[in-house]
Amino acid sequence: MTVVPGVNSAHIKNFGDLKAAARNGARQAVWDFLEGGAGAERSVAANTDEFDRWVFRPRILTGSKPPSLATTYLGWPLRMPVATAPFGADGLFHPDGQLAVAGAAQDVGALALAPHVSTHPLEKIREVAPESALMFQLHPVGSLTNFRRLVRRAESAGYRGLVITADCPTAGYRDRNLANQFVYEDVMRGNYQGEKDHAEEMFGEFRAMSQPLWTFDYLAEALAETSLPVVIKGVLTGEDALLSAEMGAAGVIVSNHGGRQLDCTPATLRQLPEVVEAVGGRISIAVDGGIRRGTDVLKALALGADLVVIGRLAAMGLCAGGRDGVRRALEMLAAEMVKSLALLGRSSIAEVDRTMLQPA
Repeated sequence: MTVVPGVNSAHIKNFGDLKAAARNGARQAVWDFLEGGAGAERSVAANTDEFDRWVFRPRILTGSKPPSLATTYLGWPLRMPVATAPFGADGLFHPDGQLAVAGAAQDVGALALAPHVSTHPLEKIREVAPESALMFQLHPVGSLTNFRRLVRRAESAGYRGLVITADCPTAGYRDRNLANQFVYEDVMRGNYQGEKDHAEEMFGEFRAMSQPLWTFDYLAEALAETSLPVVIKGVLTGEDALLSAEMGAAGVIVSNHGGRQLDCTPATLRQLPEVVEAVGGRISIAVDGGIRRGTDVLKALALGADLVVIGRLAAMGLCAGGRDGVRRALEMLAAEMVKSLALLGRSSIAEVDRTMLQPA
């Protein structure tokens, strides 16, 4: 599959430049894969539109100090409350794929979530970015043997946590991919190099949906042999957040997969307060979906998230200029967050709360 290298990220001065550079760095089918979603893409639009339902309530003359974005997630120190998403097929956007993404996250002190279906092996991603690539993501699909084998590899590579993407037992019905007859599985097998049987077992089940979906109990059994903290990704309801906590998860990621799996799901920002209320501070909460600016990050934090995960924005950076492009995207997020905190009269992430917002 042909990959178009990114352009010079030095020309990226704002988020509009980033999107334009990414668009120029990707052929049409790849851009449709990046920007598109499931069905009529209502959930894709809802994710971004939801941020417009909230506006800030700045305070003046607060005596606040110069803002800091420093925070922690699962006890790990971060220089900004942002993680890059574990999106697979990353080699479509740039040959370095998630190697570049994780490296950029390390450059700015963000967290990187290394993907199961990446172009590059999990060990290589961890090697390139040992300070940021702290969590490895898996899909609960296929056999326990295959799943546990990957967990052991993650442990051996030095990962410190696991992300379980639970909302993706099969691919969504994506109109753009169907129209383009777009096939990309060959750039999703980095963790199955030389393991054709294991790859066919996992990808075959992903395509065929021939077995019952996993359950919380079955997932707990699959994870019984690891002591790594686990975060469940794909939670949209208080009920599933509570079940995740009861299963022993250290956290959840409120996510509708960027609107790429099931269309007509609610915006993640809208569901965030329900999840926050359900878990009552028992576990950590992250959110993804629709984040395009630093102000979006602050709104998500104000509504109760501990961490924000960026997918499309990181992929755009990758298209625009590899590691430099992703780093530029993260730097712009951080810069806007710092400016916005100062203008809100806040000094730190710890001071970000619901009183900063009101309905538009």
